[in-house]
Amino acid sequence: MEPTVNPRTLQENAESLWNYLQSMDADVVARLSRPSSPEMAIVMERHIGNLLGYLPPEGFEVSITTNREHLGRLLASAMMSGYFLRGAEQRLEFERSLQATTQGE
Repeated sequence: MEPTVNPRTLQENAESLWNYLQSMDADVVARLSRPSSPEMAIVMERHIGNLLGYLPPEGFEVSITTNREHLGRLLASAMMSGYFLRGAEQRLEFERSLQATTQGE
């Protein structure tokens, strides 16, 4: 059973997030938006494609229409996924460096 979510609270949170993003310096947004690696870019592209519903570009002209609330949810989901994936990427890098260190002994 899903917890009950107050639509007003969701709207207020989405507006707060939107205001926060709009207040950020363009250079900061660009830096935060840049994937940390080509592999991360591919994973995020696939994830967002799955959220939106992937259709192959050849033969399809996809147009997505939504409202502000749903777009805010999509943005929040993509951001949380990005944080999660970045943490996983850092852990993988750490494990690889640890393996390299133990193999070098």
